[in-house]
Amino acid sequence: MSTHVDPGSTGTDPDVLRAVAEQVAAEAAEHLRGLSAPRSVEGAVSTKSSPTDVVTASDAAVERFVRDRLAELRPGEPVYGEEGSGDVSTARWVVDPIDGTVNYLYGLPWYAISIAAVEDGRTVAGAVAEPAAGRLWSAGLARGATCDGAPLAVARSTDPSLSLVGTGFAYRSDRRARQARMVAAMLPQVRDVRRAGAAALDLCAVGAGWLDGYLEHGCNWWDWAAGALVAREAGAVVHIAGGPADLGPDGGGLGADVTFAAAPGVAQELAALARRSGAAEV
Repeated sequence: MSTHVDPGSTGTDPDVLRAVAEQVAAEAAEHLRGLSAPRSVEGAVSTKSSPTDVVTASDAAVERFVRDRLAELRPGEPVYGEEGSGDVSTARWVVDPIDGTVNYLYGLPWYAISIAAVEDGRTVAGAVAEPAAGRLWSAGLARGATCDGAPLAVARSTDPSLSLVGTGFAYRSDRRARQARMVAAMLPQVRDVRRAGAAALDLCAVGAGWLDGYLEHGCNWWDWAAGALVAREAGAVVHIAGGPADLGPDGGGLGADVTFAAAPGVAQELAALARRSGAAEV
């Protein structure tokens, strides 16, 4: 799974950065497994942008752990994290300490720690660790993607009507209503829709062929920085509005802050279906 990293290593090769991301993500997953369940600790849960946007003491503890380990292994390299923030323009590392915090809070196993190495704003390596399942996903730019060391490849789907599509919902109730209308319009025209609750893992699932496509609005950089590379390196068509393969100011008709990934055989058709279903208005 992970590769031990020489603490003195300072190279910028994607293989070196990938090894660092793998090691720190795996260590952070072990650290998280040792923390108390947040619902059992008074004052361990608070909210951010809305009452449904939760943050736990574990989120902050894991981010501190990741920052400390990166400072040891990669001294002086700036970190941009969900809980501790940082400078977007200079970031070398982008960290989501717990992607899927609500799942983690409720004891659902679909949550992860996401660590990406970036160069000029573009992800060149990344790792996504699942503390509950023990899986470790990773990718390096032009190096392919793996899960627990096994190479990944997207589904060979060619029929959008038989596609399993992942999605997610925002924290604001008004936007959730618009997202629900889009999903309701898409649902009769695909095999089914899944809302698992962790964007990084949904993107990895596309890379593994567990999902044929994934579409979500409102994701942040830390949500997709590592997972999008896993999906792309596994062969998926990936578009991030405002990010790599930018679709333009309106997300190519999919929305100004869309994250989209799909198997090549159905990507064009699923994007067109999302447009017809009102994605741009979400």
